Formats: sequence, structure tokens, C-alpha cells
Amino acid sequence: MKCPKCQTEIPFEAGAKLGRRDQCSQCTQDLRVCILCEFYDPSSQWECKEHISEQVMEKEKSNFCDYFRLSGKERHQAEQSQTHLSAAEALFKKK
Repeated sequence: MKCPKCQTEIPFEAGAKLGRRDQCSQCTQDLRVCILCEFYDPSSQWECKEHISEQVMEKEKSNFCDYFRLSGKERHQAEQSQTHLSAAEALFKKK
């Protein structure tokens, strides 16, 4: 698995149990985050395949979701999220 922020290789495997406070040793990015979860899906309601009761607003910060399961797929959601955020900021940038 790679850190979603700095892309440092992290020695966890799919299905591994990550604690809420687990962080990347290089950049201190939280690791138990939505964008690394098996159920993360940008096209689903609230970006989650599970039927969660409330929306998690910050997908790149640790949370208390009971459904979290580390994804086995290499994903680039962090990069995509940052690209989308940058595009939105550029669109609404004040002059």
C-alpha cells in the first residue's frame, strides 16, 4: 500500500487492521481514511458503497467508520481528489 499523500510504500496488506491513529512514517498522513477503504467509491452516495448513516466530509482524514477495510487495489484517489480540488479552487478563485 502507498501513502495517499506522499506515495511512500507502507507495509500493510489488503484486509489489514489499521488503527485510527496509524500514520505514514514520512509525512504523518492518516492511513485509516476513506480513500484507502475497500468501500470508497466516488460514484456512490456519500462516496461509499456501504449504507452509512452520515456522510464523512473529509475523506483524507481519520474517522470512526466501523466499515473501514483496507483496499487491496492500488488506487490513485488521493491524486484524483487533489486534482478535482485544484480544479474547483481554480474555477471559483476570486480575482
